[in-house]
Amino acid sequence: MAATKLDLLLKEVRACRLCEPNLPLGPHPVLSAARTARLLIVGQAPGTKVHATGIPWNDPSGDRLREWLQVDRDTFYDTSRIAIVPMGFCYPGRGKGGDLPPRPECAPTWHARLLAELPDIQLTLLIGQYAQRYYLPHWYGSISKNVHHYIDALPHGFFPLPHPSPRNTLWLKRRPWFDEEVVPALRAQVQKIL
Repeated sequence: MAATKLDLLLKEVRACRLCEPNLPLGPHPVLSAARTARLLIVGQAPGTKVHATGIPWNDPSGDRLREWLQVDRDTFYDTSRIAIVPMGFCYPGRGKGGDLPPRPECAPTWHARLLAELPDIQLTLLIGQYAQRYYLPHWYGSISKNVHHYIDALPHGFFPLPHPSPRNTLWLKRRPWFDEEVVPALRAQVQKIL
């Protein structure tokens, strides 16, 4: 079977060395997509475990995200249904408070080309501030406000979420409305699409 335009583009992305001098573990672009995907997940950048395995969201953050979505691993990694295109494709390194931000070169270089090859996307999950600042038509001043006003983003095809990292457990405990209101709405949207 002949390679599709998306197959060729994914191969090109996976061979990217654009910011190699700035990557402490070297380049290892991690993303997944198929032309038929209906749900797009835009997170931050791979952590060390994802970098090592090459499997997106293959860590405790991914476990929590799958729980929020109420999907099993098989569904989550079914590229015909779910595309995963982070803001940065490679592990960016460690900073004072955790991993560094996604490299700024990735999204402007690759996202528009990738999204053009994903015509069936019906909903894009924007996980964390980098994805939300890049894609949301309006920024409410904080992750909390963006997530609380998720309904304003739905007409634009977006659903803002906090990062599901274990580091955000306190954030979640302080905002019971997230589990009470946002997670059920998220699950309903995802079930409609998948």
